[in-house]
Amino acid sequence: MPNIFATRHCTPKQDKPYSKSHYSIAMAEVRKQEKDFTKEVDELLPETSALVKSESVQLSDALERLLALEKQTRNARLANDLPSTTRLAKAALELCYESRDYTQLNSTISLLSKKHGQLKVVVQAIVEQAISWLPGIRQEQGVEKWLELVETLRSVTEGKASPSRHGLSTHSYGIFLETPRARVTLALSHYHETLSKAPSALAATIKEALQTASDLLSDLQVETYSSMERREKTEFILEQMRLLIAVARLKDAEVPAKQGKNALGSGEPEWVKAKVGGRKVNESFLKEKENEDLKLKYYDLMIQQALHQSAYLEVAKHYEKVWDTPSIKEDESKSRAALEHIVYYVVLAPHDNEQSDMLHHLFANPALEKLELHYNLVKSFVTRELMRWPGIESLYGPFLRTTPVFSVSKQWEDLHTRVVEHNVRVVAQYYTRITLSRLTILLDLTPQQTEETLARLVVSHTIWARVDRPAGIVNFRSKRSAEDVMNDWSSDMQKLLGLVEKTWIGMNAAQAAQSRIKA
Repeated sequence: MPNIFATRHCTPKQDKPYSKSHYSIAMAEVRKQEKDFTKEVDELLPETSALVKSESVQLSDALERLLALEKQTRNARLANDLPSTTRLAKAALELCYESRDYTQLNSTISLLSKKHGQLKVVVQAIVEQAISWLPGIRQEQGVEKWLELVETLRSVTEGKASPSRHGLSTHSYGIFLETPRARVTLALSHYHETLSKAPSALAATIKEALQTASDLLSDLQVETYSSMERREKTEFILEQMRLLIAVARLKDAEVPAKQGKNALGSGEPEWVKAKVGGRKVNESFLKEKENEDLKLKYYDLMIQQALHQSAYLEVAKHYEKVWDTPSIKEDESKSRAALEHIVYYVVLAPHDNEQSDMLHHLFANPALEKLELHYNLVKSFVTRELMRWPGIESLYGPFLRTTPVFSVSKQWEDLHTRVVEHNVRVVAQYYTRITLSRLTILLDLTPQQTEETLARLVVSHTIWARVDRPAGIVNFRSKRSAEDVMNDWSSDMQKLLGLVEKTWIGMNAAQAAQSRIKA
């Protein structure tokens, strides 16, 4: 069966060194430029770059000259030259990177971000510049240097104010660096996830690495980020959900089946978090054509979450949304697979008004007629006739048991339960009273199973029934009060008198017409 949810994972965006938030930040901290240092910067940058390349001076000396001029351009009282400050800060990082001195690079990033009165645009520029180097550093220098730079960037973008040497707190850049921090955190989360997939990893290491990857992303409240694009924001939320489900499955596998999903140490908290994360995604945004890959990934995760709770009707709804996707409908095999899953889960869902409505709409769908076996299965549930389980099992069992849905014994048992419940509703419609032994034969159950089924349907208000166990009789009609009988009689009399009046008017009209003809 084709994979209808084949999509890519979210990757950090590194092709956007400057985002629209630069301009909003610049507008937020408008300061009058007192002096232009463009000429001095144009002279100093080539000079320091040439000196470092010629090895005539050490890197620290070149950085000292750059930082000295950077202090003058940054000073609010003397210059406040934003373009020059940005150029000098980026040039300082460039010298460290070209010299492959990553320890100095990390120190320079931290130093520039903590400078007194440092402009937010400058900090964001150096952070995004450093982020663009991360793939190259990991490929050339290995994971250790990469991790050091990642932790430095996460520290700078953390958003907590740190004390200065004068006892005052420096500016917090968290709200302006939330998007770069999220991208760095995503890369770090993927790194920990790769550790959990290592062939030689132990079970404890796998769980710890995957839990760390999930916790890193779960700490990000990306739905509140105003500077992040809507698509990227959705990708982050879907990654959070994916990792939460992965951790939940890992924890559930460690819990004995007898203890259930609510046992201590199970993955139920992660399942709940994944469900909450799904509510953060705007489904109308996913309907846009360019977001179809996100739509398929979202509903794949929602289906996994709904299956964990055995919420079959929700699963059917999600598959219906997948089936309505243009790219799925264009692919005949994927469209067929999605429609088949809608049939499977809508018949597995417990009967209620919503399930019945969806089942009848599905039966009226012309596309279902192309799937003869599935069409007949839905028709059996729509028709108010008994479905004897041995016949259903022999007719549909050989095919259904080979599908991924009904190869699971629990879901095959749930199908048996739905067939029995359908039969009980049919019997309740055509019988007012029936012996328990006869009902047991019609349902192909034992007497105890029959009573349990009746009790469950009565509690869920699907039918009304009372069992007289000594007499062995099941009543499907409640005792009517005198008022109910009189109300029905009154209603019937009104209908009868209405028909008499209508007939009398028709006879008078016919007699009048005949008298005119004779005249």
